[in-house]
Amino acid sequence: MTNNIDLPEPLDVIAVGAHPDDVEIGCGGTVAKLVNQGYRVGIVDLTDGEPTPLSPGPEVRLAEAAKAAEVLGVHHRETLTLPNRKLFDCYEARVELAKVFRRFRPKVVIGLGDKTPMASPDHWQAMQITDAAIFYSRLTKWDAEFDHLPVHTISRQVWYTLAFHTMQLPSGGGQFVVDISDTLETKLASVKAYATQFPPGKDRVFRLIRSQGELVGTTAGFQAGEVFVSATTLGVADFMQTVCPPVL
Repeated sequence: MTNNIDLPEPLDVIAVGAHPDDVEIGCGGTVAKLVNQGYRVGIVDLTDGEPTPLSPGPEVRLAEAAKAAEVLGVHHRETLTLPNRKLFDCYEARVELAKVFRRFRPKVVIGLGDKTPMASPDHWQAMQITDAAIFYSRLTKWDAEFDHLPVHTISRQVWYTLAFHTMQLPSGGGQFVVDISDTLETKLASVKAYATQFPPGKDRVFRLIRSQGELVGTTAGFQAGEVFVSATTLGVADFMQTVCPPVL
């Protein structure tokens, strides 16, 4: 029974992170650009990121996440109650995220891709949870597992990376770079909203984000960019429009 369920307005895109600040660091420029282009965008954090060394508690971290969401202009942000530092791909985690997808019915899900050497193992678990939740979102004859929310098929899945200590991207259907020349500063401002995570002594993080964005962008002819990997093969309908887009 789904007729009596009051569903919110759909989102075009949902970006998923293991912790508050993952989406901002990995693809905040693209999120801000999508919002500027008129798309409805949401962020889902699988955990509240607590405990963490420099934060006084989850209330502060969630307030920082709300401020970052405001900077990016997203239409919805949701934090699940899965455990930070103990995040594992399991049935219950898959269902919780799938219920968000069924409720907000996105066309595209952007999620973490691959392992992050020298960083949190939660990121790798988040990738697996997101992959499975996209599949669970469209499964029929299983309504009771998802609070009788309607079945929803997600059209496209795209990965972003937080693996800053390696030059290797996750394998998939093809990589592409999004022009964030106009939203790089917005991205940096959204990361700076996490004042407890990135105090002045961690200024190198912002240098890393800026330099990587400028490097990635330069390879595609932009001032700054973010790289993504499609989970499925990318198809081209207009060859010339794709390889020689008009200069704005």
